[in-house]
Parts: sequence; structure tokens; C-alpha cells
Amino acid sequence: MLLNNLLFVLQNLLKPIYDKSFFLKTIDWFIGLNIFLVIFMSAIAQSDFIGYFAIFAILLTAIKLVTKPGEKFELTLSDKFILLYFIFVIISVAGSSLFYLSLKGFFKTLTYLGFYVSLIHYFKDNKDKIKYIFIAYALCLSYEITVAFLQNFSSVGEISGWQDTSRLNPEEVMTRVYGTLKPYNPNLFGGYLLALLPSFIALPKKLRIWSIIGAVGTIIAIVMTACRGSYIGLFFELIILVLVTYKKLKPAYKKAFLTFSAILFSVATFIVFSLSALRSRIFSIFAMRGDSSNSFRFNVYHSCIDMFKDNWLLGIGVGNQNFREIYGLYMKTGFDALSAYNIYLEIAVESGIFALISFVCFLAVLIKNAMKNLNSVYVLAATISIIGILIHGIVDTVFFRPQIQFAFWTMVGIIRVICYTA
Repeated sequence: MLLNNLLFVLQNLLKPIYDKSFFLKTIDWFIGLNIFLVIFMSAIAQSDFIGYFAIFAILLTAIKLVTKPGEKFELTLSDKFILLYFIFVIISVAGSSLFYLSLKGFFKTLTYLGFYVSLIHYFKDNKDKIKYIFIAYALCLSYEITVAFLQNFSSVGEISGWQDTSRLNPEEVMTRVYGTLKPYNPNLFGGYLLALLPSFIALPKKLRIWSIIGAVGTIIAIVMTACRGSYIGLFFELIILVLVTYKKLKPAYKKAFLTFSAILFSVATFIVFSLSALRSRIFSIFAMRGDSSNSFRFNVYHSCIDMFKDNWLLGIGVGNQNFREIYGLYMKTGFDALSAYNIYLEIAVESGIFALISFVCFLAVLIKNAMKNLNSVYVLAATISIIGILIHGIVDTVFFRPQIQFAFWTMVGIIRVICYTA
């Protein structure tokens, strides 16, 4: 690879500096620090502030690549698909009618993918740090579910119209918790909890009590967000966990496990039907046009499909500001939107059909390889997290918020390193 040849030339030229530099020899420590700061800041900081630490990690990784002897790029099949996706994003931006607005969105995409590259080059030399990544996420979740319980019991008010209450009795209206993530939004919070819930699976055995309490607390917190997309994602995460666990068990324990799972499912079903507010919220998923939130999404989908038909090849360019400007030409009166409320439709609209195909192929190859390595608890946790995010993404686009984007690429990086360097 030409790029690797260039790296080797630079590494040879800078070898005398590397040999004498304590900073360069310990640069992984600084990269790791910024990775962990991205994780912790995601819970409390504004988007731009989170991004600064990601950029620091990217810059430090670039320094590592050009100075540390032997560092090189290795592209797997999934990497090639995500590189192809990025190329189509560049083409889309270059051809966008709102180039400067799209350029801002492009730099966000560049930051996310650059962070992914940083994760790969950090994890491959520091696999022992992966467990601390999950511990860090578990700490964030423990803090967030504590906040969620406090918000729920204090009956925190809505900041905006988060639930269609026009056809509900007062006792059927849920208090929607939103944690500390910014901007405050229960759907974002639900997506964040859903993405990080599997972290408790990957905690060391000596932390099992924390793992169980934290997982149960997170599930309850997801319920309290009243985010229906997260409910659907949670259902699939739990189904996958049950299936994988059943497959791994010895035959003598399988019947007891199925019985226990059936009891838990029955208890959960009983709770849903016993709580009128939760029951109404879940059943509203199937109300179709009978629920204003569902109807709003259907209108947005129709408008976005029209946008895609007119820009199917290269898209309109990435970025939510760019999206809003173009969407205004297609939207139905009174149905303004910040996004397509479906990550796959969003990618197709913003970057075209080939970008979508590349991204889906990347996901397919990644998950296929992960399925072959589910004996690793880290791969199992990361895979469940990614699938939960992708299921939620069918009905929402909080996927593109930094808190979830960085979590997503962290899980992808873990799978990428363990599956290809085991």
C-alpha cells in the first residue's frame, strides 16, 4: 500500500526523535486518556466539547503513525466498505448545492471515522484496556440511571412536546426522563441507555453484583424514557442475549434456563398490562396514523423518499443543517423535521444509494465476523450494542448524535480489533 510505504519513510526519518522522546514512546497513554474523556464527557458535555477530545485522540494517533516504527494501516473487508462509504460522502459533499453547510456535516463524519481509526490503533496495542472501556461505560450508566430515577420520582416536566397526550387520560401520561445528555431529549437518552446496556455483560466476574443491578436499573430507566424506538431495540437486545446464552449452556441447564426466561417474560408482560401509562405507550407503537408522533414520522418518510428520488445518485450532502434547508422544499405543511427519522433513509438522502449500499455492506460484514467470535464476552457485548442501535435507528436518527456515534464506533472498534487480531 502506497500510504504504508510513505509511513515507513517518515518513520525512518523521525526514528532518532522517537528514540529520544518519552512523549512519543508513551503516546498511547495520552490517546487512551482522550478516548476515556470522550466516554465520560458524552454524559455531561455539549456536542462540540465532546468532539474536541475525539480530535485530540485523532491528532495523537496521526503523530503515532508517522513516528512509531512498524505502525501501518491494515484494511479488512469491513474497513474497505466503510472507506468506500466515506469516498461517496466526499463526492456527495463536493456536488452539494449547499456546499458550505454540507462541509460542516462532513467534518463531523470525518471526526467520527477518524476516532474509529484511533480506536483501532489504540486497542490493537492495548487489548487489556478494553475491559476498562466497558467499566467506564458502566460507570456512566450508573450515574445516568440514578439521575433517571430521581427525575421520574420528582415527575420532571417536559421541555417540549415529547408525547401525544391528546387521546390519553391523565393517568396514562408517562413522565419521560431525559438524564443529563445534551440536548435534553428522552429519545436521545433512551438510545444512549440502549447502546450502553450491554456494557454490564462485559464487566469482570468479581463485579457481577454491580453488573446485575446496573443492567436491571438500565432496563427500568429505558422504560422510563418512554422512547418506543428504544423499547423495540431493547426487545431485540434481550432476545439475542437469551439465544446466545441458551446456545452456550450445557444441555443439562437449557430447560431450566428456558423456564426461567419464560417466567421473566411473563412477569414483564404482567407489568406492562398492569401499568396503564406504559401499556398505552407501548400499544401506541401499533396505532399507525392514530398516534400523532407516528403520523408525523410517516409524513417525514414520504417527504424524504421524494428527496431521495430526486437525488438518488449522490444525495444532497451530509449534515443536519444542509438537510433542513433542502427538506423545506419537500415537507408537508406543518411537518418540519431535523432529520429523516430513519438512519438508512438519512444516509440515502444525504449521500446517495451507493453510500447506503456501502454502509449496509460494512455492517453485514462486521456483524458476520462478530457472530463467529461470540465466545468473547467483549465481542458479544459490542455486537448486542450495535444491533440495538441499528434497530432503534429504523424509527429515529439519534444515531447521529455524538453520544451515540462515539459509542457505536467504540463498539465497532472493539469487534474489529478482537476479530481480526485474535
